[in-house]
Amino acid sequence: MNSLSATFSRFGGVMLLPVILALVAFVLIGRPSSWLTLTIAGLAMGMMIFLMASGLSLIFGLMDVLNFGHSAFVSFGAFIGATVLAALGIWVRGDSAFLNILALVAAIGAATAFGALAGWFFERVIIKPVYADHLRQILITVGALIVAEEILLVIWGGTPMPVPRPAILTGSFLIGDVAVEIYRIFAFLLGLAVYVILHLTLNRTRIGLLIRAGVENREMVEAMGFRIDRLFIGVFMAGSALAAMGGAMWAGYQGLITPALGSELMVMVFIVVIIGGLGSIQGSLLGALMVGLTTNYVAFLFPKLALASTMLLMMIVLLWRPWGLRPAVKG
Repeated sequence: MNSLSATFSRFGGVMLLPVILALVAFVLIGRPSSWLTLTIAGLAMGMMIFLMASGLSLIFGLMDVLNFGHSAFVSFGAFIGATVLAALGIWVRGDSAFLNILALVAAIGAATAFGALAGWFFERVIIKPVYADHLRQILITVGALIVAEEILLVIWGGTPMPVPRPAILTGSFLIGDVAVEIYRIFAFLLGLAVYVILHLTLNRTRIGLLIRAGVENREMVEAMGFRIDRLFIGVFMAGSALAAMGGAMWAGYQGLITPALGSELMVMVFIVVIIGGLGSIQGSLLGALMVGLTTNYVAFLFPKLALASTMLLMMIVLLWRPWGLRPAVKG
């Protein structure tokens, strides 16, 4: 058993789980074309969930803040992104790839910028008075979420809002006899780029070192002359911006959004953070890919279990590794 565990760790350990899951699914599904379609859909879905979950993991795992209002940033990001795309309709529907990309950048940029600014306000006004008090954090962030959802209803109404896609991201291309949606490939690549940036920032830069040191021993870092509160504000803003970016991407993925979008996704986002392990960007990526792939495979193979698949996955993982697959800190 020890030699098997050592071999598993040597070849990537838990990071191999999505590959193992995909191989098992390939055997069960039997048809390569169906398997490839489901796998690409699962990877794209996982990367969009990762954008939202990575923000929550940063806030929850590094700052010890239980932010149940995180889904509000997802919803606002979705609606702001959709509104910008609708306002730039000529660019979105036109044949010019440059204008398509410009509209896309404007929509994602506007959602991300709003998320960062709203995160700053949220941290200063709502979170700052309740640091180190989890019960009050839960109560005040749930209250803030209710207020945010009412603001969404006032501004955009309760009618489902269609989300146009830039022409460059519509349609699909063929891999053999399998049609692959361009939007899903874009979502996967964007999520991968965000992961690389976050990983390098937290592990290879001075700011990342200070953030991790501040989590472990705040007094020591402050004694060295660094303002940890400013670093933590930056972490909160980054987490909120990522949630809004994920919301904007999910809006384009769904094509039709409602003010309840953030709340509907929040359970899945929390499951990803718990599966991956608190404060771990690698864990969030791993958890998101596992959830995305599992959701698509189970929906195809066992439709009646589709709604419970993520809960079952979380239960299995926590029975095996109670702190998650790759937690930043145990216990």
